[in-house]
Amino acid sequence: EFIPKYRTCRRQARQQSGEADHHEGMSSDDELTPTEVGEFQKSKDNVLEDSRKVFEDVHADFCDIRKILLKFQEWKEKFPDSYCDAYISFCLPKLLNPLIRVQLISWNPLEQNLTELEEMPWFRAIEEFSDAENDSES
Repeated sequence: EFIPKYRTCRRQARQQSGEADHHEGMSSDDELTPTEVGEFQKSKDNVLEDSRKVFEDVHADFCDIRKILLKFQEWKEKFPDSYCDAYISFCLPKLLNPLIRVQLISWNPLEQNLTELEEMPWFRAIEEFSDAENDSES
């Protein structure tokens, strides 16, 4: 009920302002005012700036996925029983989640110059760790 009323309001606003570039049947959901676009860009820039500060006070060994996984690999090689008893394979997704999310904040799958997930450094590091783990198990 809300959506048709909202669309009717937008249609009436377009008619009153004399906008002729809208084609009936096309979505008007993408019609943003310059003010809305500016506010969105400012908000996006603030989020990106804040995301850069998240790990600025963290030691380099603990904010780089590759280095973290190397520490787990060393643990597995030196103390396999302890590693297995700690259920590390279940813990890693939760441990790496915040690091990956920070790296994905600026990723937009709809951009034309898209970096594929498989090409991202964190993905390759996890893939290498998984391959090394599978090799050691077999």
